[in-house]
Amino acid sequence: MTISRRGLFQGAAAGATLVSGAQALGSAPAASGPFAPTWDSLIAGYKAPDWFRDAKFGIWAHWSAQCVPEFGDWYARTMYIQGDPKYDHHLKHYGHPADVGFMEMNHLWKATNWDPDRLIGLYKKAGAKYFVSLANHHDNFDNYESSHHAWNSTRVGPMKDIVGTWAKAARAQGLRFGVSNHSAHTWHWFQTAYAYDQEGPRKGERYDAFRLTKADGVGKWWEGLDPQELYAGRHLVMPDGVGSILEANVWHDQNDMNWDERIPPGDPGFAVQWALRCRELIDKYRPDLLYFDDYGLPLEQTGLDMAAHFYNASLRWHGGRQEAVVNAKRLPPHQRFGIVEDVERGGRGDIDNAPWQTDTCIGHWHYDRTLYDTHGYKTSKAVISELCDIVSKNGNLLLSIPMRPDGTHDDQEEAFLEQMGAWMAVNGEAIYGTRPWRTFGEGPNNNGGGDFDENSYGAYTGQDFRFTTKGGALYAMSLGWPDGGVARLTTLAQGSAVGRGRVDAVTLLGGGTLPFRRTDKALEVSLPDGSRGAPVRVLKIVGEGLTA
Repeated sequence: MTISRRGLFQGAAAGATLVSGAQALGSAPAASGPFAPTWDSLIAGYKAPDWFRDAKFGIWAHWSAQCVPEFGDWYARTMYIQGDPKYDHHLKHYGHPADVGFMEMNHLWKATNWDPDRLIGLYKKAGAKYFVSLANHHDNFDNYESSHHAWNSTRVGPMKDIVGTWAKAARAQGLRFGVSNHSAHTWHWFQTAYAYDQEGPRKGERYDAFRLTKADGVGKWWEGLDPQELYAGRHLVMPDGVGSILEANVWHDQNDMNWDERIPPGDPGFAVQWALRCRELIDKYRPDLLYFDDYGLPLEQTGLDMAAHFYNASLRWHGGRQEAVVNAKRLPPHQRFGIVEDVERGGRGDIDNAPWQTDTCIGHWHYDRTLYDTHGYKTSKAVISELCDIVSKNGNLLLSIPMRPDGTHDDQEEAFLEQMGAWMAVNGEAIYGTRPWRTFGEGPNNNGGGDFDENSYGAYTGQDFRFTTKGGALYAMSLGWPDGGVARLTTLAQGSAVGRGRVDAVTLLGGGTLPFRRTDKALEVSLPDGSRGAPVRVLKIVGEGLTA
């Protein structure tokens, strides 16, 4: 089937004027300061703050109404795609999407058992130095008290300011606070809600977003709210000649369009509204970190406007110190010095001169009951090994622990946090405040090939080590149990150019001084058998010239 652009885009007038976020703000001008909304200005003026470079490990609450069905990621989108497991789940548990759309999940999200102070305490004990709250996802629902978007958590669902409450709890316990903004994708991601069944008894009957208006809410729980504001309006038109959003996506891929980061054709108002919401999120909650779930900055010039505003505002909040971090993905190398690049579910193959971050999850981003039932979460050993690899390459790890709709973790997740905390309590010295050494490590497994690469990672062996430095000490993290219990670090062989310097002493963090010998082949360190069960063993190596 041939699908034309004219057939898909509603009101995509040629030469439409695109409005930037700064223009949209009108009477609320962007914060003044040294940063202009250009890449040249961000790159020339920005330096990642020490708090971020020292923190190394953060925890993320990727929590929204998409957790209500307990059926994993992208529920709000794929529940509208006939044949998808989430469509089948929704049909079985809630009803047909023409009758019960995703907006009803927002209503069902009550957060009845949410105890943010306790959870932040768990995260801090697990070793996190910063915490990030999901402010909104692609489903276009704001988890904060929004003046510019009525579909928010103070008016629907929890009836609480989720972001504001998290911020208070995190700061009270000494954690830096961040927010994540994913809603720039809404205009195309949520278009499935305007589609219809392709077959069966309700074939051709449009789903709820296509037909519901503000007037339909009279006498219902959503009286006064406009569903079109939640679903973002029709941008992909599917007339009779176009069967479904799936065919629209085929057209999208064939035409190589970067929908994720662009302003919707013919609808500059979407960027205006997004900018107002994002600006309020920054100004009201004064985060230390602002995560954009975008390849580059969102919505063309609008994203640059928000980054510059955030940097300038942060300088004002902190007496001239730059404390702000902005995250975005898949940046050209030179742009990584203007904002901190985030690598989703992946990593780096080597040390990066610019600080960076991996974001990943022990399960699915939104809570999935099947992972609990099948014990399908990542192990603490796997995540600790990943953390060591990331930190050795000048990165941070932002880890999501999925939350149930009521605001709690299951027992497997709580056990994971306890295990993480136990390791960090002994070995955090090799993580926090460290910097990369002359090389990131050694061994047969160098995991880290970019976004979404983590599922291809090989298992670490007793030959795999990662290095960090701090205070004149070199830390060697043993990611597997070595043959015979003897760690052989070839990088530190006598006469090695990379491992130059004297080795005077080797200690095992949490275990005391260890015997060693240095040959022309390796530094050999005998490990106590009692350390075999540790997820990762950390050797602290000291000697003149070793880290100079």
